[in-house]
Amino acid sequence: MHDIDHSFGKSFKLCSQAEIDLIFKNGITIKEYPFIAKINPEFQSKKEVFQIVISAPKRTFRHAHDRNRIKRLCKEAIRLNKEALQNYLLHSNKSVSIFLIYSAKEEISLEVLSKKITRLFKKLTETI
Repeated sequence: MHDIDHSFGKSFKLCSQAEIDLIFKNGITIKEYPFIAKINPEFQSKKEVFQIVISAPKRTFRHAHDRNRIKRLCKEAIRLNKEALQNYLLHSNKSVSIFLIYSAKEEISLEVLSKKITRLFKKLTETI
């Protein structure tokens, strides 16, 4: 019995501006309130099966500390629920880049975010 890796390190972070531009140019949009996910299924990664950027809009959350808290909560929800997506991508030999936009007008609890992330990942696996 092997231990499940619950880490969510730097290797999951999408930093390439060129890749982010590609997501918006010819990516697929999946909505699961409070998230809007733009994905690029043609993504090739050497590090991880998926890489992600999390965005909380400045227009909705004026203070940086609010945006940072929301991104931290989203990151934690992803960390706790990433196994299903990882396993699917590993078994189907695919990799995907994700630009995750938080679209709610207020902060949502971690429990609700976890459920929403699970649903979003399910929709994502059905799409690609």
